[in-house]
Amino acid sequence: MRGYTYQTESGMSVARARGIELPISPKKAYEVLNAIRGLPVDRARTVLENAIALRHAIPFRRYNQETAHHRGTGPGRYAKKVATNVLKVLENAAGNAEYDGLDTDRLYVKVASAARGQIRKTTMPRAHGRATAWNEQTTNVEIVLAERKEAE
Repeated sequence: MRGYTYQTESGMSVARARGIELPISPKKAYEVLNAIRGLPVDRARTVLENAIALRHAIPFRRYNQETAHHRGTGPGRYAKKVATNVLKVLENAAGNAEYDGLDTDRLYVKVASAARGQIRKTTMPRAHGRATAWNEQTTNVEIVLAERKEAE
């Protein structure tokens, strides 16, 4: 992943942040980013913090086979590790927006995308001094924040 996947139109003010090769599952990152896409930054932050604190599950729409149902959510999970990493990227993007002079009260998550990163080859210790080859998945996360237009 060499640059940002989202290209802005001319005259549009946005703030962006990326997390490169985060040690999280791409499938769970996809679902968490779907949950915050289009939300105001404060609401997206609350959704992620509730998932980290195990108060409210993230709804899983696509990768939900054999996933338990939770009250008010349907099939979903408390993706704590993913939500923690995505929250860091969201805070980074909010900081970039503040630095660029954007109105932080009108910001919303315009783009939230995940892509598979490189696969790290590692080993898992086993019994009797043996080891098993094991692949660790990584994910590239991109978040773009934009200002909402005034309703005139």
